[in-house]
Amino acid sequence: MQTLKDLNDLRVFLITDRSYFKGQKIFLTAVEEALKGGIKALQLREKNLPDSEIIQLGIQLRLLTSKYEAKLIVNSRADIAEKIGADGVHLTETSSHANEVKRNFPDLIIGASTHSLEGAHLAETQGADYITFSPIYETPSKVSYGRPQGLDSLRQVTQAVHLPVLALGGITLHRVPECLEQGAFGIALISDIWNSPHIKQHSFEYMHNFGGNTL
Repeated sequence: MQTLKDLNDLRVFLITDRSYFKGQKIFLTAVEEALKGGIKALQLREKNLPDSEIIQLGIQLRLLTSKYEAKLIVNSRADIAEKIGADGVHLTETSSHANEVKRNFPDLIIGASTHSLEGAHLAETQGADYITFSPIYETPSKVSYGRPQGLDSLRQVTQAVHLPVLALGGITLHRVPECLEQGAFGIALISDIWNSPHIKQHSFEYMHNFGGNTL
């Protein structure tokens, strides 16, 4: 089991989405801007790429995250995470159990996506190191999971499990404090940073909620 100190870098958990950028070079530049702004955890989540391209992109992201002493987490695929030297894997609710992944990949941080109180309990019993709980707010990327969970549900989850809980779904900068007030360990997000015209500064502003680095 990872300690809270081990997971402290995950308090602002930035999830990749190449669709926001025209071309890989621009995407990688944006990633580096976020890392320069203090982001310490990046999840590689590009579901439309074949394994060979995920590995190639993962190697590039591993170089960048290592340069800025940030963690790299790979979506779903522990085998790819190990292959590229990533720090962890983030499991979906349909993935293998965290305990099973840990047996085969003991050095990886194991995260899990959850969308209900029951799912959060299950992820904890199955050995996850941290969970994301979503969607907290209205967001197009989580519309398939139904209505937003809201802050009350977030509070119920943070009080019910002993794992670090990252609030995900519709996160914007001004919503961070109210998520933390409900007991969230941190936040996870996609669009609000990638859509920013000033990614480095916006990332810094997010990190400032957690005593992040100054520019």
